[in-house]
Amino acid sequence: MSGFQYFGMEPSLADPSSRIQQALQGVRAIVFPVDGVLNGPRMTYDSKGGEIISISNRDASALKEGLRQGLLVAVLSDRDAGCFRPVLESLGITALYLDASGLLDAYEAFRQDYSLQDEECAYIGDDIADVPVLEKAGFPVTPIDGADYLRNRVGYISAYEGGKGCIREVVEMVLQQQGKWPFADNRQE
Repeated sequence: MSGFQYFGMEPSLADPSSRIQQALQGVRAIVFPVDGVLNGPRMTYDSKGGEIISISNRDASALKEGLRQGLLVAVLSDRDAGCFRPVLESLGITALYLDASGLLDAYEAFRQDYSLQDEECAYIGDDIADVPVLEKAGFPVTPIDGADYLRNRVGYISAYEGGKGCIREVVEMVLQQQGKWPFADNRQE
């Protein structure tokens, strides 16, 4: 089941830009996994086997602004990614579902914890483990470097790679569509 089916029409029968705008209006939460989306396609380890983390400053800035504007943000992982916890908490993100049995289980726990409907969630995923969540979320997104087979399973393909501004783009799109992005150029010419 595609997240876009709540519009009551097949994807080929609707104007994509109006469907995207309509979906963005209802988004209350941005959800994404650590791997591939937050940290990009690489996992880096030090000589002792400890994970070295990095996230995009642009993504971090947008996440802080999204939280300030009332968006919920959830970060998921189906592995022990606790090393990300201090960084994410410093951004104000408290909905952390790390070391979950699966991404879909983590997503469902988040929705239940925050009383959200699928239609209220934007989900950014880049690989096979994300497919079950992409099929449920109201606004499914993949980064431009996401797996090719996701391109026909999402409502939007970001112009940015995972770990390199994809999150920023989605947060900005949601807030702009809802009139909450304070940096939008609204000048009348």
